[in-house]
Amino acid sequence: MRGRVSIIIPARDDAAALAASLGRLGCLEGIETAEIIVASAGETEMTARAVGDRGRLVVPGITTRSGLMNAGAATASGEILFFLRADSVPPRGALHLIERAMANERVVGGAFEHRFAERDWRLRIVSAINRLRYRLTRNYYGDQGIFVRAGVFRQLGCYPPRRLMENLTFSRHLKHVGRTALIHVPLTTSGRRFLARGPWRTFGFIV
Repeated sequence: MRGRVSIIIPARDDAAALAASLGRLGCLEGIETAEIIVASAGETEMTARAVGDRGRLVVPGITTRSGLMNAGAATASGEILFFLRADSVPPRGALHLIERAMANERVVGGAFEHRFAERDWRLRIVSAINRLRYRLTRNYYGDQGIFVRAGVFRQLGCYPPRRLMENLTFSRHLKHVGRTALIHVPLTTSGRRFLARGPWRTFGFIV
């Protein structure tokens, strides 16, 4: 891969899920050439234990997810920024797939297909509706693992200072500066928040 990929994970009181995800990140092909940055808010002692020597922890004193992702990106050295949720697991070949997509210089960023880890039928419906929508619009969600060239990210002013839908807003801006790539291999994210809050109620927030 040309340059280094920086994997940036915002974490807010989510040490258990983060520890599991970091363990799986260690199995990614080419992970030794990437850097992992965890931007933490809330209870940081357990987060620090979860991170250990598997990445770099930053504590910016910001609580919004957009602020955490921007703080992590500000310390990143990679040419490509890859944003992951604390409870998301990319496919084993994710870094090589990003490399292949970004080999086209007209591509400024993109995301993966989405899949929930749980097999709940309601989550399958939510995922199917979202899949149809992001394939048609190229507007991506945070649990798809958005990646972007670092220079383009900064050119766009980073993530907007919003409490909700910051990834969707950013991806709308992204597609106006260049081509975006949808990698047709799923990134798996836990649907636990959908299930805890109610799948239809949670889905209503992103419609």
